[in-house]
Amino acid sequence: MSRDPALEPFEALIGTWATEATHPLFDGAVPGSTTFEWLEGGHFVVQRSRNDHELFPDAICLIGPPESGEGLVMEYFDSRGVRRTYGISLDGGVVRIWRDAPAFDQRYSATLGPDTFEGLWQLARTPGDWQDDLKVTYRRGDRTTEAGATAGLD
Repeated sequence: MSRDPALEPFEALIGTWATEATHPLFDGAVPGSTTFEWLEGGHFVVQRSRNDHELFPDAICLIGPPESGEGLVMEYFDSRGVRRTYGISLDGGVVRIWRDAPAFDQRYSATLGPDTFEGLWQLARTPGDWQDDLKVTYRRGDRTTEAGATAGLD
């Protein structure tokens, strides 16, 4: 299979992760899970996120090359009916996601660990005024191989 070389670093995410999300406007942490898998053919990564609280939307994302141009995009769709397009990169073990939109710029950064990592979303309603938003901790549950078999990690 011939994969876009820009997607190769995403192999580190493939599998199921237990998540714990916090938000500045919400008391406590919300458990959930996120799964990353290769779409058949290996040209896109599918991310599915579920959360155990109705205020935190479930989502599906497709990560891959844009229709035209360079880099990668993440097409985001959630249970509220929200659809967004983000830029995304994974370089040197750091995932970055960004979106420039009038009155709602967003960015995300996370440094990957082998079995755990924490990502922080920030938003700016006025240019350059970044505020912390959603923080998500990921803990590896299992790893799905390219062949589709699942291997538990101890």
